Parts: sequence; structure tokens; C-alpha cells
Amino acid sequence: MFKNKAVNGRNNICGIKLAEIRKAQTPYMSQRMLAEKLQLIGMDVDKNAVQRMESGQRFITDVEILALCRTFQITPNALFDID
Repeated sequence: MFKNKAVNGRNNICGIKLAEIRKAQTPYMSQRMLAEKLQLIGMDVDKNAVQRMESGQRFITDVEILALCRTFQITPNALFDID
């Protein structure tokens, strides 16, 4: 049976990098603050969804990835840690 999980059992491969990028923001950006920024651009995401994304418990859709990139002003490659 096919499973939609990464080798390490996570539901996404960019959650760890997402947490690193969020925490590196100056001033510090909480999960709640990130959720609010995403809501301002039309994403239906709350603080708990951000927590689940970062912990790998939740899939991240392509539209959410683009919204995250727009929020942090990064490319998808940066979110996926691709050089």
C-alpha cells in the first residue's frame, strides 16, 4: 500500500525548515503571528495548523507553500532547503 509520508514518517518535508525560517525572523515571529500573516493573504490557517505543519503532522498544500514563500519573501527552494 502506498503511503504519502516522507521516509522519516513526517507528512511534509519542509516543516522543519519552516520552523527555522520563522524563528530566525527579526523581530521574533510566533506561530500565531505567522498564522495571522497567512490569514491576511487569504489562507485559512490558525496557530494550531502552523504547529502541525512544523511538527510534520500536517500536509502542506502547494498554495500554502507559495503563501509561506510570499510571507517570508523566499523562494520555494529555500523552504525545501534546495541550493
